Amino acid sequence: MAGQSDSPARRTLMLGTATGAAALALGLRTAPAQPKMTRQQAQYQDEPKGILMCGTCTLFVPPAECKVVEGFVAITGWCNAFDFAD
Repeated sequence: MAGQSDSPARRTLMLGTATGAAALALGLRTAPAQPKMTRQQAQYQDEPKGILMCGTCTLFVPPAECKVVEGFVAITGWCNAFDFAD
């Protein structure tokens, strides 16, 4: 029995099981990417809404993208997903 625990096949099986479990655990932690809204769904406009604009939103990704709205987003634009950056 002692020789059986040291066999290469057993080590390979144990390593594969541990690797698979780690990969599964990591996979469960990452959320699937959510589809972005269209500009129309977000009621996007190229002009600011008062002092509110994409450039001061936490969802804005310079130079001209958004985490939740697809396509070009102007730094001076605005949409209903606006989230003010503190």
